[in-house]
Amino acid sequence: MPLTLPLGWDELVYASRYSPYAPATPFSAPRTRGVPFLIAPVATWSDSVVLLRVWLTLLATAALYLGFRPWLRAARRPWAAPVAAALYGSLWITLFYANEAMPNHYTAMGAVGAVGLFLWPRQSLLTCTGIATGIALATLMRPNDGFAIGLPLLIAALLFPAWRGRSRVLAVLVGLGAGALPWAVEAYVRFGGVLERLTEASEVQGDLRPLLSFVHHLTVIDGPLLCRPCDNDSVRPVAAEWWVLLALLVTAGLWALRRTGGRAEARPTPHPAGPVAPPPASGTAPAGLAAPPAPSATAPARPAAALPPPPPVTAPATPLRDALLALATGLAIALPYFVLVPYATPRFLLPTHALFAPTAAIGLLALLRLARAVRPRWVGVVVPALVLGGHLTVQAALAHGNAKIQGDARRDWARIAETLEQHGVGNGTSPGTAAPCLLNGNTSVIPLAHTAGCAPGGGLDDPRRPTALVMRGAAPPEWARDWPRHAVPDTYMRGWAIHVRP
Repeated sequence: MPLTLPLGWDELVYASRYSPYAPATPFSAPRTRGVPFLIAPVATWSDSVVLLRVWLTLLATAALYLGFRPWLRAARRPWAAPVAAALYGSLWITLFYANEAMPNHYTAMGAVGAVGLFLWPRQSLLTCTGIATGIALATLMRPNDGFAIGLPLLIAALLFPAWRGRSRVLAVLVGLGAGALPWAVEAYVRFGGVLERLTEASEVQGDLRPLLSFVHHLTVIDGPLLCRPCDNDSVRPVAAEWWVLLALLVTAGLWALRRTGGRAEARPTPHPAGPVAPPPASGTAPAGLAAPPAPSATAPARPAAALPPPPPVTAPATPLRDALLALATGLAIALPYFVLVPYATPRFLLPTHALFAPTAAIGLLALLRLARAVRPRWVGVVVPALVLGGHLTVQAALAHGNAKIQGDARRDWARIAETLEQHGVGNGTSPGTAAPCLLNGNTSVIPLAHTAGCAPGGGLDDPRRPTALVMRGAAPPEWARDWPRHAVPDTYMRGWAIHVRP
């Protein structure tokens, strides 16, 4: 991805929390402070887009390693963790957002790392700290995703003997509390309470309600970055290869785990005093020992010493059960987006892809083992190479195509800002000062106003009269029909025009 790609709409909102990116843009109820925290080491002292993207690339790479590192033990197969990381990292969505100031990749890595550590059979203080840290990271970035991760893990820790334990429950609860605390404090400070913030967040996102948008999330696998509305969106057949490949690999992974993992058997536990020798035959004694005297008829009988019962043996979780918990957690994250959110964007499912990746990696390794037994041998080499090569080609093409579209579309904001400045709108104020102009329009008001150095209006219904209107493919409202109109030349998206208040 190009390091020179201009900041997108959401990125401008997050970056403008810091002085080099003035004027600050509105920070609405659905947004959290996780991304500003990530970019603070650079954004507090530099407005270089290239430097910010280099920092985010390094950060995203470290997160990828730390997220899949626990699966070296959790997957119980030496190559499953790096192959899972490669499958997840090969997706165009991951490639695109690796150097973007967006929360979803870090939510995904917090989720996959926490689940991987949760599956370790022995829980130490360090392991529990890792679980809490992963869940806290995911919750800090996106609280709804964090709670969707925590709920299946809590159910597993309370109901299933293999994962039952106070340490796992406390780790999950501590992670949720630590990650949600900044969001809850801001809810009371800025919005009047948690319920009020949730209500306003629902309104900003188009009124969250029961619906079915599952198909829309399938169609955005090739873009666009935001589908709102999605009624006319479709998916190119070649871009659907990941859904087909993912279903095949996950199925193969579950088959391989069921075939080789089996159900763990409880091993007999020896008595703490060691093995007990069989009693000697009647009337004999072991060599070197005198036979004990026979009890007299008048001697009182001594009660036999009661041996303590052996401790109960709990069968450990099987690899198949571990994989099912990871898949269930991935589905729990995706479910709210499928049934509540009235729009679709491919980045919402990054945590789901990450949690499906270990099982898919096990399936890929199993299929490659089967391919080695195919005769003639070249078939078992060429066919997997063509499939994986085709997958990488498609994903690279989608990453490049979406980056080009976003680069051209985001540069339109600078062209519009230049046209506004040519007609006396726009400032040159220093960072942190109030913007002297008010910009409004029918689309993209926030990034346009930020680029032009103006304050954004609240839409065409805003009672305040703006300094200028920026319209695309639409006429201005009646109260601005007599304002001078100026077309914006050489834009990627056609139909931009500005209307300057006389």
